[in-house]
Amino acid sequence: MEVSETIPEFPDQLEELIRAYDRHLGTERGRSRHTRRAYLADVRDLLRFALARGTEDPARFDLGLLRAWLAQLTGSGKARGTVARRAASARSFCAWLHRTGRAPTDAAGRLRAPRVNRPLPAVLRQDQVGELMRVAGRRADAPDLRAVRDRAMVELLYASGIRVAELTGLDLDDLDPRRRTVRVLGKGAKERVVPFGRPAGAAVEDWLAHARPLLVRDCSPPALFLGLRGRRIDPRQVRSAVHDLLDEVEGAPSLGPHGLRHSAATHLLDGGADLRSVQELLGHATLATTQIYTHVSVERLRASYQQAHPRA
Repeated sequence: MEVSETIPEFPDQLEELIRAYDRHLGTERGRSRHTRRAYLADVRDLLRFALARGTEDPARFDLGLLRAWLAQLTGSGKARGTVARRAASARSFCAWLHRTGRAPTDAAGRLRAPRVNRPLPAVLRQDQVGELMRVAGRRADAPDLRAVRDRAMVELLYASGIRVAELTGLDLDDLDPRRRTVRVLGKGAKERVVPFGRPAGAAVEDWLAHARPLLVRDCSPPALFLGLRGRRIDPRQVRSAVHDLLDEVEGAPSLGPHGLRHSAATHLLDGGADLRSVQELLGHATLATTQIYTHVSVERLRASYQQAHPRA
């Protein structure tokens, strides 16, 4: 049992407030357990800071207190990304306090966080993706159930651009082989339907016809992808499979499943897909998140230009 369950960190009214906010994040906003844990850790840190400065009631939070909290985080050496995330947590918490009548104003309405310089994601070249699929195909030709499954997973990850958690959450009835689409439950419990191509369809069909039935046990869930013990595959196993296959692709960066998602998005834009369509495919809440892939495409073009043009 955790210490926090036996010895509350805060007064009862604050602990109840935290529990109410956790329920809001889970039931109203559909946040995952991992995301809720991160948000609540940030809120607890803010409450500790406020209590140390004599502010016991979150209804009395003001912009000065919040800015002082962020300044302390920066002064203690926290990374810009960490400070920006905690500022976002504070904005969400304070907005909830105001919206639910627990605070007279939204103290974080004008709170700004440091800009985070997001590095461009590493992606595979299209020829490297082709080699990855050839490696996966060669392995799947051997009588190896795991190789057949791994080929289907990497094909589907790249073809659809879905997240690894979305892949592992797929059930059999989420797949529509005739239309070559898959129904995905994304972040915030938002559902979308994503298409995939013929190579991925063939790989998944091979898995379903010749490998998955041999792994099914009495305890097996209706998951599309199973581990060798018949249970739903987990993200760690998928990451291991992707890394293992990429190790055989000469010159390929060390990427996990998210790298295949980055690569799919970049190659779609390189091929002329419009940004809105890619946003819908990836399940991004805002277009700004998708726009990073336009920068990747531009950087790749610039690199090619500098390498090939005589007057670059």
